[in-house]
Amino acid sequence: MMHLKKKIFYLGFTLNQNNMNKLLNLYFLIAVVSINAQVTYIQGGGTLDDWAHLKKYEKDNMEIKGIDDPNRVVFMGNSITEGWLYFNKSFFIENPFINRGIGGQTTPQMLIRFKPDVVNLNPKAVVILAGINDIAGNTGPVTIENIAENIFSMAEIALANNIEVFICSVLPAADFPWSPGKNPAEKVIKLNSLLKDYCNKNKLTYVDYYSAMDNGKGGLKVPEHTAADDLVHPNKAGYAVMEGVILKALNN
Repeated sequence: MMHLKKKIFYLGFTLNQNNMNKLLNLYFLIAVVSINAQVTYIQGGGTLDDWAHLKKYEKDNMEIKGIDDPNRVVFMGNSITEGWLYFNKSFFIENPFINRGIGGQTTPQMLIRFKPDVVNLNPKAVVILAGINDIAGNTGPVTIENIAENIFSMAEIALANNIEVFICSVLPAADFPWSPGKNPAEKVIKLNSLLKDYCNKNKLTYVDYYSAMDNGKGGLKVPEHTAADDLVHPNKAGYAVMEGVILKALNN
């Protein structure tokens, strides 16, 4: 008789403000049944056979590659980037922007999929927003320095392919509902400092979401920019702030 093993994974996708927020207020909590441990699902929606979830955008990427757009900008990220589509899809439709966020993902997963999801789309620029799920430990322990180096590697791959790079600050975070007790506020500040220094030294654009959204204590403003039971993901107003910041950076 088959032995069933149930494994529950939190994908860190907690978008829950008002009507659309409820659609996303699942943390993308997925209960996965693994038969005889033959298939194991991991953070970011992948499997052991596709750890970085390359298949998620595989079909869409094939279609986009056939369309030439000299102003294309790819947004690489996690659930904060992916969730942007749910709150303001028109931001990506009305602009030459491609969303390549995957909820729950960490920087090593993004690094693996950077070529197919960014470089192969031949964009003019890439906007990288990553690191918060690494701090949460979604795919295991990692140092702040290693997180930064993964982001630096993505930037260097882009530059080697003549893609302009915009590295974003990690958003403030007071705690993680799916992984409480990590005390992320100071870690976010340290990571952002490394990212900003790298941008300054390499003449890249550092996109400072953090300063515009910090509550003064290292967290997102509640309820202005996130819900009290979320603390990580922006609400509609929070995304509006981000849109103003990134559009200013891109236009400069």
